[in-house]
Amino acid sequence: MSVDTPRRIVLLRHAKADWNEESDHERPLAERGRADAPVAGRRLAASGLTFDLALCSTATRTRETWKLAVQELPQRPKTVYEDRLYEASLGELIALLNETSDEVSDILVIGHNPGMHALADALASEADGDLLARMNRSGFPTSAFAVLTFNGSWKSLEHGVGHLVEFWTPHA
Repeated sequence: MSVDTPRRIVLLRHAKADWNEESDHERPLAERGRADAPVAGRRLAASGLTFDLALCSTATRTRETWKLAVQELPQRPKTVYEDRLYEASLGELIALLNETSDEVSDILVIGHNPGMHALADALASEADGDLLARMNRSGFPTSAFAVLTFNGSWKSLEHGVGHLVEFWTPHA
């Protein structure tokens, strides 16, 4: 696969989590999260999006979100549960994506805020219509996802190389 291949990144924020006395990493989904995660999966499926790879944070709420969302997709991508996605900074997220094999065209990242929002905002140098303004106004709520495209190698992924082509929230 050429390094000039068009690539797609989908950034999915985990569904709504419960607040409880357990550690933050172990927080499960709330009832609303268990309802919203499959809706996000159906919306991804309806968009015709397919993925070569899914990177999912190891936190309970992201794993539960992915388990519910992936059931709605026509094909399950290879999934890697990645410790580094939990509490990752913008720089750490870009560095992680830079490690992606150029055999991968389309990737789904299931993670947390503020990282998912910061990454979408940093990558998007342009957007269709008012998507960037809508995303920034909404604050990237739970179960939301952003779809960005760029051309080049994953090693070349950096600020401003992307085009925001879709931003979806379950409670628009």
